[in-house]
Amino acid sequence: MKRISLFVLTNLAILLLLSLTMRLLGIDQMVTGQLGINLPGLFIIAAIFGMGGAFISLAISKWMAKKSMGVQIIAEPQNETEQWLMQTVTRQAQEAGIGTPEVGVFESPQPNAFATGMSRNNALVAVSTGLLEHMRRNEVEAVLAHEVSHVANGDMVTMTLLQGVLNTFVIALSRIIGTLVDRVILKNERGYGIGYYVTTIIAEIVLGILATVIVMWFSRKREFKADEGGARLSNTMNMIAALERLKVSHQPEDMPGELAAFGINANLGKGLKALFMSHPPLDVRIAALRNRN
Repeated sequence: MKRISLFVLTNLAILLLLSLTMRLLGIDQMVTGQLGINLPGLFIIAAIFGMGGAFISLAISKWMAKKSMGVQIIAEPQNETEQWLMQTVTRQAQEAGIGTPEVGVFESPQPNAFATGMSRNNALVAVSTGLLEHMRRNEVEAVLAHEVSHVANGDMVTMTLLQGVLNTFVIALSRIIGTLVDRVILKNERGYGIGYYVTTIIAEIVLGILATVIVMWFSRKREFKADEGGARLSNTMNMIAALERLKVSHQPEDMPGELAAFGINANLGKGLKALFMSHPPLDVRIAALRNRN
């Protein structure tokens, strides 16, 4: 699994593309001005592009998930396992008060699952072949409940809103920093020099990384809520059993995607590496579930 979710990477790529578009269309010069910075105009434009980039990422999230993970959607169940998956997700979605998500399976020897989609009523829940092979039915049911809870909690939209706000500040602050370096440090008094453009790009990358840390912190917090929801839709012991099973399984490969942020399992690093992880340690999640009883 990649260490940063595909959602964040896709968003960053879109953000850089939109920033380049702003430069080519002369929007940068318009909102920062020749002699100063038009802060209201800058933040308005930054919000339009920043929120737009985040929602573009959300809009293509299901398509990206299907393509990147090779998810096979269960349109018509071909066997008893697929029938059970469809029935379980349908029942859990009804209990959670959301539209039934698409259900899919992707090839991977590692036990994992994820949920993604643009809204509570337009989502996808997918499980790996490894999860179906290595987990008992009650444990798979808990995993599905965890993913359905991500959808019911609106985590995908909430993360998009958070990402959009952060994008706004990344765009605006990078241009403020670029202008200050160009005018104050490099003493450029005519138009915009190379210092502005280079500094803006570097600032966007650095601020984008810092924004990713915030997004991953949010993802870790929401994981506890999804575990609680999984315990309600299945039961607490099933949810704990599923997490315990993940502990004894060998470490999963990184999934791309907001898939990581809304998956059931993820590797956890230490130190700075841990700041970019989408999931808390399994032991911490299990303890939180036991403490709620």
